[in-house]
Amino acid sequence: MNNSLRHFKDYIFRGLLALIPLVITVLAVRFIYLFIDKQITELVDQYIGFRIPGLGIVILLIFLYLVGLIASNVLGKKIFGFIENITKRIPIINTTYQVGKQLSSTLSLPEKQVFQRVVLVDYFKAGTMVIGFVTGSMIDRKSKKKLLKVFLPTPPNPTSGIVVIIHEKDAKDPGWTVDEALTMVISGGIIGPELIKL
Repeated sequence: MNNSLRHFKDYIFRGLLALIPLVITVLAVRFIYLFIDKQITELVDQYIGFRIPGLGIVILLIFLYLVGLIASNVLGKKIFGFIENITKRIPIINTTYQVGKQLSSTLSLPEKQVFQRVVLVDYFKAGTMVIGFVTGSMIDRKSKKKLLKVFLPTPPNPTSGIVVIIHEKDAKDPGWTVDEALTMVISGGIIGPELIKL
């Protein structure tokens, strides 16, 4: 009975973690769209006398584009930094904001474009494996053997970690995609592939 209850609780928690980024995105887009559609579109209707289908979507895209421009400059970074400092003081909002930020950071990772594949690397001791991302290769001058450059991210923040150089034979292929492995890193292993190939 206890095992069933623990199993039930674990998967409820996993489901919650899986839905948080999606819910945040949906609510944010819905809020922005409804605000623009009801306020600005109605204002435009008053001047031209009729409703233009899809105008709300166009204005939303322009709005997101402008936010992207603002967030990319120095002033915008200060504004978002100020907002982040405020959210850190509110427990529930802070947790939600941090999850969304981690998701955003992962999606914008420049390294994600150069991660060639996922590998498992023995770390600390044989049999204890960590997730790594192959970023390149090199050849040993003496042995002429191929070496791999592997980035080992630090959960739950995949933007930090260490780089190790290992022999190709020491890299194990788990059969995961880069996205699956990143999801596992961000969630601290709570969400991720159920199967592994060794």
